[in-house]
Amino acid sequence: MDDLAGFLRTRRSRVDPAAAGIPTDSRRRVQGLRREEVAHLSGVSVDYYVRLEQGRATQPSEQVLDALARVLGLDDTERGHLHRLARQRHRRAKAPGGRVRPELLRVLDLVAGAPALIMNHRMDVLAGNRLAGLLYGRPVPGPAGPPGLPGLPGLNTARHIFLEEAERGLYADWETCTLDVVGHLRLAAGKYPEDPRLASLIGELAMGSERFRRLWARADVRARTHGRKAYRHPLVGLLELHHENFALPDESGMELLVLSAAPGSPAEDGLRLLAGLGADSGDARPAVNAQAREQKPATP
Repeated sequence: MDDLAGFLRTRRSRVDPAAAGIPTDSRRRVQGLRREEVAHLSGVSVDYYVRLEQGRATQPSEQVLDALARVLGLDDTERGHLHRLARQRHRRAKAPGGRVRPELLRVLDLVAGAPALIMNHRMDVLAGNRLAGLLYGRPVPGPAGPPGLPGLPGLNTARHIFLEEAERGLYADWETCTLDVVGHLRLAAGKYPEDPRLASLIGELAMGSERFRRLWARADVRARTHGRKAYRHPLVGLLELHHENFALPDESGMELLVLSAAPGSPAEDGLRLLAGLGADSGDARPAVNAQAREQKPATP
């Protein structure tokens, strides 16, 4: 799904030669740096760097990777991704499972007044509170059932953003959201290159969205941490929220995402109105966690 050679090629093409101290003129036809220029600036032989870009070199050392990251101007997220790709050939990370511990479901119950979700590395929503379901206009699924039971139908936010045309209007900053999604999936592909479900999702998005194909070819990586998210909800209007992503322990690949509104802001009023509308309508969609708690283990 992702490889060191391709990542090096795309990063090399984006470096301004003048910024790297390399004189240029109108006859230069190469976008970014040449291979021999990257090799010279990073202190490796041209032959070795060429083999790296062709996927034929042995595992590069930490020192070589750090030098390449410096020459290519990688940020911390890209630097970590570069090191991870270089280790893929020798260490394959097994994709984590999708089970959500009951204790985490209780945490969702405690989040009041803000949509809260638990997502995995594929951007599947594994669980969420009632307000999250109201925000997305559907019941957010609970975690997959015990072995032997089918999982509940799920919401995948990558598919939701790229493939569900009717839902695109929900995202006030749709183009920015697409950049974030592709950057996150690139990171996930670097961490779990042998996850067949992730590969299938990426293939589905590439087949169904021309924008996804273009963004994926850029090989950008982005870490989801915190920032602004704006939604244009059909019932309560614009909701300008702040998202915080909390990586869950035990290398589960899961994150807790909380969308909060600033105190006294129109978004806070909007979330309060949204919660009230759900209550007034009887909201046939029960809280996700209640659904999850009702699931019983399969009888042997």
